[in-house]
Amino acid sequence: MVRGYKQEHTYRHPWERVSIANFRKFADLEHRSLLSHVADVRIVNRTVDPKIGQIFTTRSITINAPGPWWLQRLMGTNVCLCLEESIIDNDKRSLEIVTRNVTLKDFVDVEEKCSYNPHPENEDWTLLRQETSITCQTSMPALKSMAEKIEQKCVEKFQHNSARGREVVEAVCKALERAESGAVTKAEPHLVVNPQQNSKTRSHGIKWRIFEAASLVGATL
Repeated sequence: MVRGYKQEHTYRHPWERVSIANFRKFADLEHRSLLSHVADVRIVNRTVDPKIGQIFTTRSITINAPGPWWLQRLMGTNVCLCLEESIIDNDKRSLEIVTRNVTLKDFVDVEEKCSYNPHPENEDWTLLRQETSITCQTSMPALKSMAEKIEQKCVEKFQHNSARGREVVEAVCKALERAESGAVTKAEPHLVVNPQQNSKTRSHGIKWRIFEAASLVGATL
């Protein structure tokens, strides 16, 4: 049986800021406790095409395995390795992310799809659409009858962690907003946007700030 959920969330921040915050969230020490389920993040591969304004990134993310303690004991591990693949299109102002688990697939199969785009009602806001599917698949007879309960527990855990992730992104967005206004220039001078830049130069600067933000991942984990 496949169990899943869909949800939407509106950030009252422009797409560029939210995209930068999304890559910076794992390196944000101030709110690290909210993402305590994330043990390690590493960049596996990244390709940048400056001509079309796209960044392709693959990251490995090690998380504490979802589910109750007895299930973790049965699986023989308390961590799970996932691969996250993302495509940022700066010109179209879109960020697409797909995350799948690599380990523990004999027990559970998880796929999460997230898209970040300008809100249709306000282009200065960003709409997050998230879709997650969870399938508990095991040939062990003792666990088949409990598959639905395990899936539900996993759904609850993922929803809880997703809410924490959104909270961190929101906090980073607010920090970036202060930086853009010059309020925290000394702390993050590379994030300040020069209001005298024309739109083309400003867009190019945003593109590379997203790239720089992606480069921070793993530096503090």
